[in-house]
Amino acid sequence: PNNGVTGRIYSGINVLILWAAGIGGGYSSQRWLTYKQAEKAGGNVKRGEKGTVICYADRFTPKDEAQKAQSEERDARTVAFLKRFTVFNLDQCEGLSIDAGEASNVPDP
Repeated sequence: PNNGVTGRIYSGINVLILWAAGIGGGYSSQRWLTYKQAEKAGGNVKRGEKGTVICYADRFTPKDEAQKAQSEERDARTVAFLKRFTVFNLDQCEGLSIDAGEASNVPDP
């Protein structure tokens, strides 16, 4: 599965989540979009469609912690975070200005 706008390939548990959703929904595409991405692509999510929740996990270093660690000559502590996104399969959308078979290689912001 990949992002329908950026072409970025999903990884980790999101692959399994989206495979299962794609098979369960009988979708012909393995391309997914957020609601906002569908709008920006000139289309919309069809009325009544239910999205699939995926997650993004990472770590970051707060600016204050980085400065404090630098002044104390130690490694900065990082903070873990988890974000969730609701995505929709291309088959759940209409009026998109992107073709179901193409994806740009523009990286996610």
